[in-house]
Amino acid sequence: MGTSFGRGGATTFQQDLQNSDCIVIQGSNMAECHPVGFQWVMEAKQRGATIIHVDPRFTRTSAVADIHVPLRAGSDIAFLGGLIRYVLENDKWFREYVVAYTNAPMILREDFRDTEDLDGLFSGFQEDTRHYDPSTWQYEGADVAAAAGQRDQWSDMESNEKGSSSDSRSEHARRGAATARVSTSGAGGGTFHGRPERDDTLQHPRCVFQVLKRHFSRYTPEKVAEICGVSEAQFLRVAEALTANSGRERTSAFVYAVGWTHHTVGVQYIRTAAILQLLLGNIGRPGGGIMALRGHASIQGSTDIPTLFNILPGYLPMPHAHDHEDLATYISADAGSKGYWGNMDAYAVSLLKAWWGDAATADNDYCFDYLPRLTDKHSNYDTVMKQLAGESEGYFLIGENPAVGTANGKMNRLGLANLKWLVVRDFQLIESATFWKDGPEIETGELAPEEIGTEVFFLPAAAHTEKDGSFTNTQRMLQWHHKAVEPTGDQRSDLWFYFHLGRIIRAKLAGSTARADRPILDLTWDYPTKGEAGDPDAEAVLAEINGFGPDGKPLSSYTELKADGSTRCGCWIYCGCFKDGVNEPARRKPGSEQSWVAPEWGWAWPANRRILYNRASADPEGRPWSERKAYLWWDPEQKKWTGHDVPDFQPDKSPDYRPPEDAEREDAIAGTEPFIMQADGRGWLYVPAGLADGPLPAHYEPHESPVPNQLYGQQQNPARQVYPHRLNRYAPSGDDPGAEVFPYVFTTYRLTEHHTAGGMSRWLPYLSELQPEFFCEVSPQLAAERGLEHLGWATIVNPRAVIEARVLVTERMRPLRVGGRTLHQIGLPYHWGGNGLSTGDSANELLAIALDPNVHIQPTKASVCDIRPGRRPRAPAAAPLVADYQRRAGITAETGTEAVTGGKKK
Repeated sequence: MGTSFGRGGATTFQQDLQNSDCIVIQGSNMAECHPVGFQWVMEAKQRGATIIHVDPRFTRTSAVADIHVPLRAGSDIAFLGGLIRYVLENDKWFREYVVAYTNAPMILREDFRDTEDLDGLFSGFQEDTRHYDPSTWQYEGADVAAAAGQRDQWSDMESNEKGSSSDSRSEHARRGAATARVSTSGAGGGTFHGRPERDDTLQHPRCVFQVLKRHFSRYTPEKVAEICGVSEAQFLRVAEALTANSGRERTSAFVYAVGWTHHTVGVQYIRTAAILQLLLGNIGRPGGGIMALRGHASIQGSTDIPTLFNILPGYLPMPHAHDHEDLATYISADAGSKGYWGNMDAYAVSLLKAWWGDAATADNDYCFDYLPRLTDKHSNYDTVMKQLAGESEGYFLIGENPAVGTANGKMNRLGLANLKWLVVRDFQLIESATFWKDGPEIETGELAPEEIGTEVFFLPAAAHTEKDGSFTNTQRMLQWHHKAVEPTGDQRSDLWFYFHLGRIIRAKLAGSTARADRPILDLTWDYPTKGEAGDPDAEAVLAEINGFGPDGKPLSSYTELKADGSTRCGCWIYCGCFKDGVNEPARRKPGSEQSWVAPEWGWAWPANRRILYNRASADPEGRPWSERKAYLWWDPEQKKWTGHDVPDFQPDKSPDYRPPEDAEREDAIAGTEPFIMQADGRGWLYVPAGLADGPLPAHYEPHESPVPNQLYGQQQNPARQVYPHRLNRYAPSGDDPGAEVFPYVFTTYRLTEHHTAGGMSRWLPYLSELQPEFFCEVSPQLAAERGLEHLGWATIVNPRAVIEARVLVTERMRPLRVGGRTLHQIGLPYHWGGNGLSTGDSANELLAIALDPNVHIQPTKASVCDIRPGRRPRAPAAAPLVADYQRRAGITAETGTEAVTGGKKK
């Protein structure tokens, strides 16, 4: 969503779903996995909304939906692309909205080539490096950088331009490209060079609108049915319901979760929905938008104030070792010439001041040199590969259980066994803490406890009920939780752990004159503590995140941040959450005492706005598109924007404001441009920069698929990240020899009764009683075909592992007709492991490490396997079975690693 709209967060809030006329839930089992928020879907249904659930399984969400579409796992782009074609071919798009608020009129460069021209590839693909040079994706007459995503593509293009005229791939350019592939995700300013050519009639053959029509022209209802395994009638019913409930008077919402993100094309799944919602005029309006459901209480918070390797708080890009030599270079590369990212210097300097306080001065670049630099890819799976190679000595596991909780558990466990030390902080002795004595490899003899050199430190953690703090939930809303009980024994909060670890390290370094120690010694580390255990005051941390002005008082808004070192702010998008010294995330005003938007329940970033891009809820003149969907409008008498929410716009900027030629930052945003973080103030139907795998979504088969791509010669995402390793063999796909050895598709999912890898649920008696064993869901037809008995055992095997599960024969899993053949799908919940009260094999043993190139996420939602009756072989006999399957399928180290599998390279 960041490249489409300017920010990566949900565009709306769950309570607003009650205002939707149609809700499409796809990539989510919301009723079971987000039951509290699902009340607003049921409220919409009660008000007459059409509820559509598109999912491989029939679930509790499907049971209350008006329409359930059981599509094939991994085929969502084909389905959504078909909807886009339907909207365009049947003139169902919101013309006034599209022309005014999207980049549909922009004309593309003449040398751009689409998947239509290159049989599944876009122009600029470099097969040797598996990445795209996006220079041909740009607008005619202008070059633009994205507000989010792969920001260093811009630096790469500039490097190419500065290279020799005869060789655009000069050494400098090659270095830039290599650095770009390290990837700066997150966000940054939208830099514009030149003025893009445009055609507001949308008739020019190279304008975005016409390119879009041509790109999706092959996504016909017939092709959608053939690829997705749905009927044409089912598809058309969804298309008609969605378009009938979009426009001036009506709005529709999309809701997704990890069912969309956990694919090698996961980012493009979301991009396809963004295109659809922009065409229908559903962004920035009540009852519309895209709701990204996050799987944990603070998954949103863990990216806002990141646990990710390539971004800093507030989605500031992490500097690179070679390209960002000083603060000025860093800011000039990523600060925008237009929009609020033009203030990146204020955001960055205020962050540095929050971290290093008085030590950060203009003379020393505000301690910018203290920040670590990216020198390589450092994602989770790259770290696992380094562990296996002996290049990583230590590891902290905080609320993670990779031994059973992430793709290819065996690789993770063997990586942990190759460390010198491991710190595990959790509630229970999870599998990642005990792998060295009771992991599967101990049973098979591949590992022996006495030969493992990893020293494991287990430090019991406090639960959220045992500490103060905040969650940032799925709708960007911060909510405060208060300590209910004291932690017992040695249990401590994460805040306690990090604070005292830092305090002890600083004490050990005290008196050091080494330059390398200054970043630690100069940190502001003076948080007040309380209680016998010396827990840091969580509110003091929130206040630091909010920020302080020159007078030492809390700041009220990110617009108050300065680049002169006079303000401090730990995360610019959170600025205002502690204004006037009030903990706004702790607010709990009852709904009966405030408006339906409930602005005094918690606090949402940025600036407590609940619907982002809400300037788009009014027409270019500032009038609501309709009274029924009025949300924000221009008041000519008061000369300000008013309505039900905080304007996501300068409150006093009139609709007729046009920026002068030399305007910068927010002053360069016109009064008719709602997408204030984008370089052109518009929602992007087409992404000229910022994505690693193409400016438009294209249907590719999953990394492992038993069927060929019915749309293009290119089978898989050519830019996907692959990790060839003897423990990570890939299955043949499509028409490749050996693909028939793994004829079935499996998808993983979660249950209401268990939580993620099970560390919070498998030790609880009542939850373990409700879901006591690992199981697989299969259709009656598949059970008959493979001799599986209900409540009996099944063995599931693929190129990486063999596991066993209880069999649940159910009509919730339906055979599909795909490409002229019957295709069976298997459902696997992923919560189990060997420890706890409820134990079982982990579904994640089967998963391959092959990643989306934009966000480095593994494909948990669609892969291949074989299934057979009975229990799996024990101990030493398991590995030979997997090896036999590899032999029968003809699997080698190169299988499944090809970048280009068809198409034309250009």
